[in-house]
Amino acid sequence: MRFLPHLLKRFVHKGRLVVIEPSGSRVYFGSGEDGPEVVMRIHDDKLDRELFLNPELVAAEAYMDGRLTFEDGSTVYDFLYLFSINRRGLASHPVQQALRRGWRALKRWHQSNPLGRAATNAQSHYDHPPEFYALWLDSRMIYSCAYFPTPDASLEEAQEAKLRHIAAKLKLEPGMRVAEIGSGWGALAIYLAKLGVEVTAINVATEQLAESRKRAQAAGVADRITFFERDYRELTGTFDRVVSVGMMEHVGVNHFDDYFNTIKRLLAPGGFAMIHAIGRMSPPGTTGPFIRKYIFPGGYVPAMSEVFASLERVGLWTGDCEVLRLHYYWTIRHWRLNFEAKRPEVVAMMGERFARMWEFYLAAVELGFLHGSNMVYQLLLSNERNDVPVIRDFIVDEERTLAAR
Repeated sequence: MRFLPHLLKRFVHKGRLVVIEPSGSRVYFGSGEDGPEVVMRIHDDKLDRELFLNPELVAAEAYMDGRLTFEDGSTVYDFLYLFSINRRGLASHPVQQALRRGWRALKRWHQSNPLGRAATNAQSHYDHPPEFYALWLDSRMIYSCAYFPTPDASLEEAQEAKLRHIAAKLKLEPGMRVAEIGSGWGALAIYLAKLGVEVTAINVATEQLAESRKRAQAAGVADRITFFERDYRELTGTFDRVVSVGMMEHVGVNHFDDYFNTIKRLLAPGGFAMIHAIGRMSPPGTTGPFIRKYIFPGGYVPAMSEVFASLERVGLWTGDCEVLRLHYYWTIRHWRLNFEAKRPEVVAMMGERFARMWEFYLAAVELGFLHGSNMVYQLLLSNERNDVPVIRDFIVDEERTLAAR
């Protein structure tokens, strides 16, 4: 290897990375302390230069294609764990700094989500067969951060608690009109409809909408939910409540004002909105090349400074902000372990390369919530300062009422 050692010597400090070259020689990087030992085999001489120039994308693609494998009991999760505890060393390398400057320069182009393209981007991720997601999600197929009353709660318990927590924040009354922007497989819409409200739920993923309608019918609330295949910018009418879970990550930095202006326009007098999304505690950044290319094209996790700057421009009041720091780490850990247990079924359904891609994705994102800057935030937003109750005790009171139902 001519190029890769220059990066790895500067990158790997904690733990140890053992690289087996195509010739069979082993090269060692790292102290071996404060981290795992990971054994990685490179099957192709070209990977030396390719990994040096763009490691975050090439490592994923090489693993997907079988050009990079792990041995002696090491796994892709172990490799990404080693990466996550040494990430500062990677970011400090001059080549990587230049690469990141390029990404930042192209940030707005990468995250452009005009009408039409936004739907195509979302469908590329969410319109896989529902049976695939059903293999490793909870029984309601909730594909967003759960709310763990305790770290050892089951995934089912934590997702039930999340629905209850959101409903409590919405402070619903029977007969209210609720708009849901980004409705997933319908779990939240169904939960809210059972509380006696009328739900208008929109989504741009055709497969999700079809499954949502089936689930609403089976739950006996299809008459209280209207599912539309529609972009959020196309939704009309006014609503007592607006709720959006796991949607803002798909908006893109160019369109934050569009998103919040839509919410502002949809709220009836006295109404308010609840937004649940992934954020970062660090300054504004970019979406990594693997996630951008293969997982969430057009997606971006905003810094809180970007979120609140947009709210200031649009003129919405923030009535409450809650930050969930480890809840998504616990959630994705459940998903990853469920995925591993069902891997043969995933391969039979989607193929080996797809399974490797999702292994890489789930492990990388899980560790981003453990060692990186990612977290989840929940906001209550309104047009007027007193539309949201001014004392937040109402959330606990509503939650206890819902738990006793």
